[in-house]
Amino acid sequence: MRPLTETDIRTSFVNCSKGEAKRLDLPADLDATAWDDLDFLGWRDPGAPGRAYLVTEHANGLLGLSLRTVTGAARGFTSRSMCALCLTTHSGGGVVLMSARRTGGAGRQGNTVGQYFCSDLACSLYIRGIRDTTVGRTLEETLPTEEKIARTLRNLDAFIGRVTA
Repeated sequence: MRPLTETDIRTSFVNCSKGEAKRLDLPADLDATAWDDLDFLGWRDPGAPGRAYLVTEHANGLLGLSLRTVTGAARGFTSRSMCALCLTTHSGGGVVLMSARRTGGAGRQGNTVGQYFCSDLACSLYIRGIRDTTVGRTLEETLPTEEKIARTLRNLDAFIGRVTA
């Protein structure tokens, strides 16, 4: 992914108002981000634990999504869940349901689209082996990293399609 500026990020959001995009908290370490290791930029808002954001390069340029996370009881350590984007398996609270308000009239009526994602939105780092999960034993996959990246981007594109349809 190419390096992004604060302006790039704030102007990319399609499912929130300009005022909301202006007020959202950006990642604290944006200047130190290893852009070459990312397929999309995703982060949780430290000031609002129920909010997350995702910015990716899409067909018409940058596209940002404001996400809400479902808060509730954390699952047990022996329980495993899989991220719908990168297909990484996590234990406990490593995967959470995130919802995005749809764009257009559907979003104004309160319609959302939900999907289970890595709770830290670090899918790019998991598929590259840069970050490990707390499962203890990672499920081995025979796909090369490039194909895992392509699959993750296809899954993200499908989610974006449902949000923007």
